[in-house]
Amino acid sequence: MAVTVEDTRVTFIPPPGAVALVGDFTDWTKRPSLPVHAGEPLQLTLPRGAWVEYAWLDAAGTPFADPDNAQRSLNPWWPYPRAVAVGEYARPALWSGPEPEQRGQAHRLSWDGGVFSGVRRAIVYTPPGYDEARTYPVYYVQDGVAFYRTGRLGELMDRALAQRLVRPAVLVFVEPGDRNEEYYLNERYLNFLTSEVWPRVEASYNVSREASGRGLWGASLGGLISLYLGSRHPELFSRVASHSGAFIAHPDGRSGSAINTTTAGEWLRAQLEAAPPHHLQVSLDTGTLEWLAAPNRRMAAALLDLGVEHQYREYQSGHNWVTWRSALPEALLYLQGGHGLPSTSP
Repeated sequence: MAVTVEDTRVTFIPPPGAVALVGDFTDWTKRPSLPVHAGEPLQLTLPRGAWVEYAWLDAAGTPFADPDNAQRSLNPWWPYPRAVAVGEYARPALWSGPEPEQRGQAHRLSWDGGVFSGVRRAIVYTPPGYDEARTYPVYYVQDGVAFYRTGRLGELMDRALAQRLVRPAVLVFVEPGDRNEEYYLNERYLNFLTSEVWPRVEASYNVSREASGRGLWGASLGGLISLYLGSRHPELFSRVASHSGAFIAHPDGRSGSAINTTTAGEWLRAQLEAAPPHHLQVSLDTGTLEWLAAPNRRMAAALLDLGVEHQYREYQSGHNWVTWRSALPEALLYLQGGHGLPSTSP
């Protein structure tokens, strides 16, 4: 048996070759791993209702999957995380409803990059019943393939529209090249959006060209660049969704391809406190089992003190797609529901 759960106590039984345990509770590699002593089980107390991802380390420090646990995570980057639910993990109701009868369409774009080198790609989601004679709100979504395939944000829009919970919008899933370079407080990313992405989208789809109908969406570094650009450009944006925003960041926190998301300080929060982004409606959330929980709490508190329209939610999981899949429905309902962006216009 790989792992047992009794109330909020979780016992991890090390397999042969395991010398340490890592996971959401160690922020993976950002805090020390938990050593295995003489093959004895490790017991942790974790939040009730949590979804927790973990892996074992071998003697060389290489992570490997628990061979006795078949419960995979939604992690699209690493093959080794396995998961355990502490009690009954509650899946958001919008994901559990009936399959929508009508679905939006996905249209793929690709081109040779100018601002950043390499082939650039995006997926444009148009909602069911898309009408070329109407103008739609639009969200530009960072980490596009992950949000489209793993997050399934387009499918979520279909579900919400079928239940008449939101107004239709176009979603542009923009795939990064080097996300560390592009998303870490880089003003050139705005140049990339305005000079390469927007002209291609606006030439083929009837999306809003006004700030009141344009938003940014992202997770982790994608949440950082979304709030950074959204807060600095009231002439361009009015909505931001950030999941587990990497708000430990500073313009001087990049060295070559390496970035600092652990000790760089919370520069963006200080910027917002100095110049409150009252033009924005912001959806923030974080997992409670990640190193970015406290910075996101402080960002939400700052927005509250500043009187910036926002919502803030926490989920009993880590820096992963289970957290963000859980958060997506509330972010969508908040930004695109009854008090969200304007209705599509004729």
